[in-house]
Amino acid sequence: MAERLTLPSTGAAGRSAAPKGPELNEKQSQTAGREHRLSAEGREADTSVVGPPVAGAFRERPQKPTAFRKFYERGDFPIALEHDSKGNRIAWKVEIERLDYHHYLPLFFDGLCETGHPYEFFARQGVHDMLEHGGAKVLPVIPQLIIPIKNALNTRNRQVICTTLKVLQHLVVSAEMVGEALVPYYRQILPILNIFKNMNINSGDGIDYSQQKRENVGDLIQETLEVFERYGGEDSFINIKYMVPTYESCLLN
Repeated sequence: MAERLTLPSTGAAGRSAAPKGPELNEKQSQTAGREHRLSAEGREADTSVVGPPVAGAFRERPQKPTAFRKFYERGDFPIALEHDSKGNRIAWKVEIERLDYHHYLPLFFDGLCETGHPYEFFARQGVHDMLEHGGAKVLPVIPQLIIPIKNALNTRNRQVICTTLKVLQHLVVSAEMVGEALVPYYRQILPILNIFKNMNINSGDGIDYSQQKRENVGDLIQETLEVFERYGGEDSFINIKYMVPTYESCLLN
């Protein structure tokens, strides 16, 4: 007799014993396709990702109305504008030496934030006039000047920074011990100088007229730091170096 061929069972046990290779391969291909689509979508999404915003270290800060402007508009300052052949100047209605420096000098320093006429002119020229005639009256007022100086520098306005740097240079040489008295306040004054220290105009072969007018921020900062070091005593350099790491001594080298 011919041998009977036994076919695989089609029951439940047979189905469980059937090979699953093709079924697994199909699932793997579906999974791989889904992962490929996700990765492709991820790459497309990456192209639309926006980087971090600009820090804005050099961006000008909005300034609030100053106390100097309020006092000027009320007529509380003993000053008037006078024209002569050399330009404009302040006509003081009282002798400058007789002014109360604790009251007036901080107010004029507060006006250094101003950029509009006539506030900017009166504040800037008033500070220089009072420093020129102040003598021993300047030193006791130093602590009251730090916040107005810091506020002026923090405006990040190039015109205001240049004006304030020239005032700082005049302040240091205006009286004995003023340079040393400023050293404890370097941490409040110098951070903005450190930010703008390398801001120099590269005009190539052209003429940089800002150097003639002393309006180049980087050059003025370098000048100011050197004045601080010369008049700030033996601790001035190490304190400047701590706040402005790229500064090199003008006395030790």
